[in-house]
Amino acid sequence: MSKKKIIIVGPAYPYRGGNSLFVQSLYDVLKDDFEVKVINYKLLYPSFLFPGTTQFDKSEKNVKVAPNERLINSINPFNWLSVAKRIAAENADLVVFDWWQPFFGPCHRVISGKIKKKYGKKILFITENYISHEGSFIDHTLTRIGLKHAGAFLTLSARVADELKNTAGERKIYRSELPVYDCYNETYGISSEEAKVSFSFPKDSKVILFFGYIRKYKGLDILLDAMPEIIKRDPSIKLLIAGEFYDEFEFYRGMIDKLNIGTSVYMINKFISNEEVYKYYEPADLVVLPYRSGTQSGILNMAYGFLKPVLVTNVGGLAEFVDEGKSGFVVEPNSPEAIAEGVMKFFEAREKFDFTGYISEKVRSNGFNQMPELFGTIIEETAK
Repeated sequence: MSKKKIIIVGPAYPYRGGNSLFVQSLYDVLKDDFEVKVINYKLLYPSFLFPGTTQFDKSEKNVKVAPNERLINSINPFNWLSVAKRIAAENADLVVFDWWQPFFGPCHRVISGKIKKKYGKKILFITENYISHEGSFIDHTLTRIGLKHAGAFLTLSARVADELKNTAGERKIYRSELPVYDCYNETYGISSEEAKVSFSFPKDSKVILFFGYIRKYKGLDILLDAMPEIIKRDPSIKLLIAGEFYDEFEFYRGMIDKLNIGTSVYMINKFISNEEVYKYYEPADLVVLPYRSGTQSGILNMAYGFLKPVLVTNVGGLAEFVDEGKSGFVVEPNSPEAIAEGVMKFFEAREKFDFTGYISEKVRSNGFNQMPELFGTIIEETAK
């Protein structure tokens, strides 16, 4: 019996970032059971809309690269028509759109609309994110436009599923979760103590890590405000910040100087290449996500890939993926006091509990591993 065919529309290599990593992970988990094709972008964002240095992965090492065709120009309506014609000719059993940003609303609306007659319900939108109630009118409008022709939805957190209900109406919402990103976790022959020393921290220091690109919603300023209290209670605790600043770098540098915490903080402003990720996770005892808002986070799942416990704020769907006191802790958002208390609670708890062992078991039960079975069900049900 021939394999069912799945077309995935989404970013992939050479684009960098969490959405590309997710699409390529989805390809990997499905490719043995299905015939899978990835239709990628030849233009993702116009350069003037992208706040970072580059949209492309300049890493020397590729951790996941799915075969793909770069066909879609996100701002060219004539291109959308030709891409839709190409997808229709594939005679797929399921067409999957990876949705994460309202900007792609018009593009996804036209392509999905043009293939609707051919595929009907066989159009699945994986909604990695959905606009919150606080989103702008334009964001809500573009989201409604983009999701118009979905036959069904797949969400990666209960929070997004709940936010999607009004838009989905009678259309079915399936559930899964992000994969654990253990693709960066290799043996490089460096101990945690050696890694700490490489950042000029004492080898017996306790290191908390803030990782990933820096924007206001990620709450780095809240974590910095918590540091004086953390240091006061345990001077051996250090903060490692690694990622590209989409916000003003000097603002955060000024905070560090004003709070007089410079000797306890190491900060690097650059996109962390694949081959360097381990350098920042290896010394970390705890990964902190002090977000003001969010749905789910690839940073959290990357931490689990390194078997590192996490401290997250209770926003979006983050708390869904943290087992309190076992894989990490959940604290209230927008509170330096709560962050400080959570950090101290972790270092006290780890003296009595094996966080690493528990996370290792949690990784093995990750729901993303059941994607082949779920997609088999989706194909069967959307064919009716």
